[in-house]
Amino acid sequence: MNICEWCNYKDNKWLIYKSLHWSVYLADVQDYVGRCILVLNRHCGCISELSTLEWIDLKTIIDRLEQIYKEVLGAELCNWSCLLNNFYKEPNPNPHLHFHVRPRYKNPITINHHSYVDAEFAHHYALKKEPVLLDEDRQVLFAQMKSHFCI
Repeated sequence: MNICEWCNYKDNKWLIYKSLHWSVYLADVQDYVGRCILVLNRHCGCISELSTLEWIDLKTIIDRLEQIYKEVLGAELCNWSCLLNNFYKEPNPNPHLHFHVRPRYKNPITINHHSYVDAEFAHHYALKKEPVLLDEDRQVLFAQMKSHFCI
């Protein structure tokens, strides 16, 4: 069985929030401003294996995260994905359940006096997009999101 990168992701410095069942990270690649990854705290390979308590916890986190995106950052909507395809490129797949969330902005978002435009707003998100967020703005965004993430 392969070593699981998501089980080891817990040491990531971009941890915004951790509950009993889920961890919320600001994504390493900020190809969409505020993109986060929600990682199940235990190793689990598919959605159907979630417990009722994990579902309830996930719903609570989704509610809070979308509220932050909309009320604090001005996002219009959020794109959620749970695509485990990359795990199956390996000879012995070892999937770990996680979700990617990409806030989408109808209007430009300003961080640290820098303006960011969601050029694909109202369209599917682009794969393999280059990072758009400056490092110093990422630090500000991280602190802002972390300070608002109380449940």
